[in-house]
Amino acid sequence: MSNSKGRLVVISAPSGTGKGTVINELLKLRPELVFSVSATTRKPRPGETSGVEYHFLSQDQFNKMIENGDFLEYANYVGEFYGTPARPIKENIDTGVTVILDIEVQGAKQVMSKDIDALTIFITAPDMEELENRLRGRGTDTEEKIASRLERARQELEEKIHYDHIVVNDNALRAAEEILSIIEK
Repeated sequence: MSNSKGRLVVISAPSGTGKGTVINELLKLRPELVFSVSATTRKPRPGETSGVEYHFLSQDQFNKMIENGDFLEYANYVGEFYGTPARPIKENIDTGVTVILDIEVQGAKQVMSKDIDALTIFITAPDMEELENRLRGRGTDTEEKIASRLERARQELEEKIHYDHIVVNDNALRAAEEILSIIEK
């Protein structure tokens, strides 16, 4: 990570693949990496803190950021909005820091369509049965929301071919080590 200019690493995955856990393991392995905190209109899950996992915003606050052009990307995902504030990414990359961006497929497509040098990584669960088990194991979503997330996951899996690398999360530490190896190449 000694480039004079940093790098943007985009990590996407269907809901429930354990992407957050893998990213946490990655940041333990390389604390000098910076995690980009996204903004969202969804309500915090138990234990989440605004400014740490996400910047939790009202729909009005989110809309104002869209109007001001403050997002690198943003998207509606199963009824909630998610977006990446652009300024912290640029500031970190300009100072030689590698930034990890955790975004869903719609947002990743927006980043890929721009003139941005980004390394893109797609994380999958070992199979759909495991993905469903992980979603149910959260205990935070209704049956309707789980069904919606599973349908969305099927659609997103078709997009993995557009990413530079695909990593199967069968073990979070192993997946993080694989991603670190990809970043360091």
